[in-house]
Amino acid sequence: MSLFRPARIALIALSLAGGVAVSACSFQPLHSGRQAEAAQLQLAYAAPNTRLEQIVYQELSFRLGKSTRPDAPLVNISVRPEVNAAFLSQTANPNKLHEARVIGDLTITYRDQSGRAPVRLTRTATAQFNRDGQVLAERAAETEALERAAKALAESLRLAVYGSLAH
Repeated sequence: MSLFRPARIALIALSLAGGVAVSACSFQPLHSGRQAEAAQLQLAYAAPNTRLEQIVYQELSFRLGKSTRPDAPLVNISVRPEVNAAFLSQTANPNKLHEARVIGDLTITYRDQSGRAPVRLTRTATAQFNRDGQVLAERAAETEALERAAKALAESLRLAVYGSLAH
């Protein structure tokens, strides 16, 4: 019986040592935590032309940082909304599923006389909503779905900006 006691002590010691070693490791994705809070690119933003562009500009300036310096890179965003009926089989349900899609074109122009080429990115985001024959509810659902898609577009563009500027 005493032969198993050293093996048990060794197993406990190995488990504790492994736990301490693994506790020193950490993983942190780019889209959350300290990396996302500290990553301020200090960009200047053009004026939005639509409500959806305003949402994207606000999200990006909050996440990427904002600068008023005249030589700060200028971000210009164009957002195009689309609303389409989702392809479903024939049903007796009066609710009809639709898809709101926003396509965003982002251009970062460097204004510091460095001669760097502009960064051009295009991303798409979608959100679904139902239409059921009530005009006011349908308009509200469509507007809300487009705004959800615009926020998803902003997140996609933010990650694309990080990726393109990391090269």
